[in-house]
Amino acid sequence: MKASFDIAVIGSGFGGSLIAMIAKRLGRSVVMVERGKHPRFAIGESSTPLANLLLDELARRYDLPEVATLTKWGTWQDKHPEITCGLKRGFTFYHHTLGQAWGGKPDHSNELLVAASPHDAIADTHWYRPDFDHFLVHEAQRLGVEYLDETRLNAVEMNPGGATLRGERQGESVEIQARFVIDASGPHGVLHRALGLGEKAFDHLPRTEALYTHFTGVERWDDLEPSAETPPYPVDDAALHHVFDGGWMWVLRFNNGITSAGVAATSDVAKRFRFADGEPAWRRLLEALPSAARQFANARPTVPFVHAPALSFRTTTVVGSNWALLPSAAGFVDPLLSNGFPLTLLGIERLAAALETEWGTERFAPRLQPYEQQTLRELDITADLVGALYESMGDLETFSAITMLYFAAAMTAETRRRIGTNAPPSFLLEGDTTFGPALRECLLLIREGTAARSKMELLSAIQRTVEPINLARLGDASRRNWYPCLAEDLFEAAPKLGVGREVIERLLARCGFGETTRAS
Repeated sequence: MKASFDIAVIGSGFGGSLIAMIAKRLGRSVVMVERGKHPRFAIGESSTPLANLLLDELARRYDLPEVATLTKWGTWQDKHPEITCGLKRGFTFYHHTLGQAWGGKPDHSNELLVAASPHDAIADTHWYRPDFDHFLVHEAQRLGVEYLDETRLNAVEMNPGGATLRGERQGESVEIQARFVIDASGPHGVLHRALGLGEKAFDHLPRTEALYTHFTGVERWDDLEPSAETPPYPVDDAALHHVFDGGWMWVLRFNNGITSAGVAATSDVAKRFRFADGEPAWRRLLEALPSAARQFANARPTVPFVHAPALSFRTTTVVGSNWALLPSAAGFVDPLLSNGFPLTLLGIERLAAALETEWGTERFAPRLQPYEQQTLRELDITADLVGALYESMGDLETFSAITMLYFAAAMTAETRRRIGTNAPPSFLLEGDTTFGPALRECLLLIREGTAARSKMELLSAIQRTVEPINLARLGDASRRNWYPCLAEDLFEAAPKLGVGREVIERLLARCGFGETTRAS
């Protein structure tokens, strides 16, 4: 097979399919090349309010109505109940001491609940990637994207006019000419290897490893550890985290009886439990986390355990004159805080804007340089934040305070976009002239440790940094680590957004917030 296209997309995960569909909608001829075959096992499943907003905006801007239905639990269940997903009402954290059972406390000092929505209809979701990615590939094909699965590329040649991709598909040779190539094949992907791109370790992120799979038979935490009080949302209908010194376990429930679960930890912890052993390592970890072990007492893996011996990755180069890496191929930090989706979607938004306004002009290649710089800055600041969280996993008070930097920035970024003014320049408001430097100063204080600053000074610095953008009373002691999604909090915070009550009322109406101000 020999064929020519405007754009070749390598990889057919959600990012590859989405940018391929957008390029097709912009009138480009597009081929998407995939080494494997759908449906397939994959992780990277937990969406966030900002990610869903970005996906919705892209779907509406580029006329992808079927994609737009997958941006809220309610519309997803109404329009595509056949596509498996999970209900995500917030972020749930429980702090464990290795070797000891977990027990709830009246002050909630060993837990953290942060709601992301007031009710199920507008809630976020966990994407069951075998179904979700498969659906997006079919959508891309329906729009006219050429799709070549089971295709192994063995040569990539760049030239002034574009690129030549050569490989094999089902025993036959494949040669693709493309004016522009977008790599969505993940860390250490096709272009990184073929072009010999450099790699740079994150400066302030410890070396981490992961061990994960999908399970059936995972018990609900709220059945095993029922609370005497009504939490802001059902704690299992969330991204549930079991945090311990040096690592954390995720538990993401889908509505087909399958649960995604795994552990990410520093190399020291991974060595202690011998992650490379796979399932025996998982059993050893559960022995050290007796309460989490109860949750998995009847669980069975549906696919073999996957060991990722080096979790993080960062390239040194993101673009060339006729190619670009999506953020998901340019780097990976950690699944903590579900940061991968918004990073990738912000990158797609920027690439799509360049394809829409500069394609075919001499301005297109220069437009890629800011994309590269922004992609690397966002990966670096995310890694700095996650590194600070790993540093504090043995102390939930400090860990919780650091998460407030993330939650406050994410909430503000989402709300500003919904209002339509003061759009955030970057993930974590990294480019904000006030919050950005203050965020970096807080992360520096954490790295210096208590030898240079007391814990109280650190917590105070975080509180000062968060307060100007705090839309949900994060850190308020009266909330006792439980943060519901309340309309009155946003009304109270309206001056921080530079708007009046009427703007917030219209915002809540558009979002479907309704009259319910506390999660049911």
